Amino acid sequence: MILMTALTVLLVLAFFLVLAIALFKIGTVLRAIGGAPDSFLAKLRLGLRAIDSETGHLRSEIPRLHQGLGQIGDGLKTIDGHLAGVIQAAQEQRRYQ
Repeated sequence: MILMTALTVLLVLAFFLVLAIALFKIGTVLRAIGGAPDSFLAKLRLGLRAIDSETGHLRSEIPRLHQGLGQIGDGLKTIDGHLAGVIQAAQEQRRYQ
């Protein structure tokens, strides 16, 4: 009975020792990712701020861009109609019959 108790205590201590080592290793990796000013997360945050500041003015230009692209789309539809007419006229010529 004492032997079983001693083995159980040793196994529980070994379990907690392995758990503590694993948590320490996980903490080390997490500190490298985001715990310092020169970490990967800090560099990513700096890059995202730069992108936000460089593209911030685009929000006000999007409606104007949308309007311009809509006009281009209308013009392309007109060109498509003209090209369809040209193809139809070319097919109706005697040379292509």
